[in-house]
Amino acid sequence: MEHAFAEIELSNPRKPDLAPIQVKALADTGALMLCIPEHIALQLKLETESMREVSVADGRSMNVPYVGPVRVSFGKRICFVGALMLGDEVLLGAVPMEDMDLVVSPSHREVTVDPASPNIPHARVKCC
Repeated sequence: MEHAFAEIELSNPRKPDLAPIQVKALADTGALMLCIPEHIALQLKLETESMREVSVADGRSMNVPYVGPVRVSFGKRICFVGALMLGDEVLLGAVPMEDMDLVVSPSHREVTVDPASPNIPHARVKCC
């Protein structure tokens, strides 16, 4: 199966004077978090909030910086998340995709807004 990618914009909401960065992110519904390479964290002047232990696909565990906050934009949709600083490309995980109500279209290998809520993101929550 081919990979799906999303054109997203990353920025630092604590430093609005810094220019946002446009990136092509690998969409991975099997991963939870946003992952960014060190050079992007440095460009956005993101602060290390803590260290996180992560397990990678080959089974290894490692400690990586958890940085943020990061403003993620996809078209007219946005979310604010922390990011794991690792790898050599941006990985868009399930948490930011769910927050912006995005879906992966496997047949088109692209990320798109949920067709059931094309105008504004829809959040599924339980109430009393």
